[in-house]
Amino acid sequence: SRVGGGVVQVVLILVAVVWLVPTLGLFVASLRSQQDDNSSGWWHVFTAPSQLTFKAYGDLLAKPDFVDSFWNTVLIAVPATLLVVGIASLAAYAFAWLEFPGRDWLFLIVVALLVVPVQVGLIPVARLYGWLGVFGSIPSVVAFHVAFGLPFAIFLLRNFFAGIPRDLLEAARMDGGKEWTIFIKVIFPLGGPAIASLGIFQFLWVWNDMLVSLVFANTSSQPMTKWLQSQMRQFTGNIDILAPGAFLSLVVPLVVFFAFQRYFVQGVLAG
Repeated sequence: SRVGGGVVQVVLILVAVVWLVPTLGLFVASLRSQQDDNSSGWWHVFTAPSQLTFKAYGDLLAKPDFVDSFWNTVLIAVPATLLVVGIASLAAYAFAWLEFPGRDWLFLIVVALLVVPVQVGLIPVARLYGWLGVFGSIPSVVAFHVAFGLPFAIFLLRNFFAGIPRDLLEAARMDGGKEWTIFIKVIFPLGGPAIASLGIFQFLWVWNDMLVSLVFANTSSQPMTKWLQSQMRQFTGNIDILAPGAFLSLVVPLVVFFAFQRYFVQGVLAG
């Protein structure tokens, strides 16, 4: 057992190293000048720490278009996450504990939608947005993320809610609790880990998305991923902009993940 535990620890350390080294390299590269990054690798900073400077971050944050893209990312990711979590929680409760005609068939349709790739809906939805006159706006990007995030969200939460003991719900109904009261005071607190893990999943997917923003977001509504992609040069790496921009884009998901890591693990195992 000690040998097995040692092997597991070694594997975890290797995984952490493989995951953290690129992040460390990106951070160090963002603190070096473009000339230093072009002339040598980021690891040379350990022998020449004087290369470190925050000038690249200052220059980047002084760009109004980057700041606008950051807030656009927030305006896209936060509503898309809250709407998916809220709608999926209500739908999952209905599929798990409410009796209504066609419930099983509707849930099968939701499960079937899990296999529909995002790429299939890009052109039809783009035409629909053009007809409605909302193409290129932030609400259009949010609506697309919500539509394609709901099937997995409903599937995940329904499996978790179905595992809650029926006796708890029956006791709440005997005490005169309505369905909305039961959802708020029984289902929602017990489903906290699954709901939190879903929120983390959805937030990370939307925050790091570039495909949907490339199709539906214009210059005024573009998130950071699209803005960083627009800074790519044809023959050289624009590392003085890409490195600090990519690291700033990485910081928020890292903070969210580590802040809710406990709920993430509990929700994944339970769901």
